[in-house]
Amino acid sequence: MITVYTGQGKGKTTSAIGEALLAYTEGKRVLMVQFLKGSTYSGELTGLYRLGVPLIQFGVGCRWAGMIRTGLKHCTGCGECFRQNRDPEIALDLVNQAYNFVLGEVRAKSYDVIILDEVSHALNRGFLSLDLVQELLSTNTSLEWILTGRGMPEFLESLVDNWWDLNLLKHPFAKGVSSRRGIEY
Repeated sequence: MITVYTGQGKGKTTSAIGEALLAYTEGKRVLMVQFLKGSTYSGELTGLYRLGVPLIQFGVGCRWAGMIRTGLKHCTGCGECFRQNRDPEIALDLVNQAYNFVLGEVRAKSYDVIILDEVSHALNRGFLSLDLVQELLSTNTSLEWILTGRGMPEFLESLVDNWWDLNLLKHPFAKGVSSRRGIEY
């Protein structure tokens, strides 16, 4: 089965992690790979690590991640990490590393569930081709695949079994409420 979580709202990665936790409680081996995200301070890193579920990041992280993780600093939304992860000089190599890593794990049959978090960015920016994604998804058809990210290319829809479009209706950000540790990150 292949599931996609996309849309402009929050909850894509959270939904994928929810499925991962259900699979984990049934003894399934779960791997999460984040495309173009690195050394972030997000809760999924800590939570999955505590459970023993590997989350491997292939991306440039925030230079302040350590301080943000400990609460000494708060993300200012400067976007430096996002810009670096969109730079083809940096991103192409990172995406190739991520793809080759996942392909190796698929061939080794190391996992039952694989999450390709934020893979839409790699596809939309041309850092990863549809052909490679199709090859990856068809290499081991007994795997549960979960793909996340804003603006998931619609041409993938014919390949997947579940397609979720998560969009914002109302959020505290609109009233000036800052992101909350353990809730938004």
